[in-house]
Amino acid sequence: MNTKKTTWRFWLSLVILLVLVPLTVLVFSRFDRKYYLAGLAIIVLTTAAFFLHFESRKPQARELVILAVLCALAVASRAAFAAVPHFKPMLAIVMLTGIAFGPEAGFLCGAISGFTSNFIFGQGPWTPWQMFAYGIGGLLAGLFAMWGILKKAPKGWKDVIILAVFGFFGILLVVGPLLDTSTFFTVATSYDAASVLAVYLAGVPVNCVHGAAVALTMLLFGKPLLERLQRIQIKYGMMEP
Repeated sequence: MNTKKTTWRFWLSLVILLVLVPLTVLVFSRFDRKYYLAGLAIIVLTTAAFFLHFESRKPQARELVILAVLCALAVASRAAFAAVPHFKPMLAIVMLTGIAFGPEAGFLCGAISGFTSNFIFGQGPWTPWQMFAYGIGGLLAGLFAMWGILKKAPKGWKDVIILAVFGFFGILLVVGPLLDTSTFFTVATSYDAASVLAVYLAGVPVNCVHGAAVALTMLLFGKPLLERLQRIQIKYGMMEP
């Protein structure tokens, strides 16, 4: 593997995901009822970042199929708990995808799952923000796995608990506040320091419930799902540059 080339592609993918995608969200938030177009633009950008992961080959069909299955599983996990307010395990599947297959795959899974699941829950100006926030959850999980903090193959309860703790605080401190921020671009017409503080404080209970759903899913299904994904990855050499 060419380390220099890999590093160049990796940093370019981060620029796409952390600069171009949020710029797209902000630009389209200024236009009324352009959220479908914004969603498609985000998917194009995240797909480009995902393909940059591969150096000298195209991804195999089985790799795309596995990613599609994980996206479908994420959407199903959100839909299954539609009757329970804010209890959505979807981000656990997104984060596990990032851990198993890398930050680019995690972001892509989050963005596509957010866009697709909103055909059930309703599309709106919040959709691009959800796609970005969910994608960031998958990206962070992939980065923490690259740094060795999260294990791709958890050995025992300690590793599983770390997964659950990451899931909870990833929602509480990153994904949730990003979703709360969308309020200022999609609902609020004017705001001051007090109203900004009120929005973020009001989001804390919601984010705690959301984080608890992700943490519980990590505890129950994180280890077995990662083990199966690792076996598939090793057997077929999937997601290798």
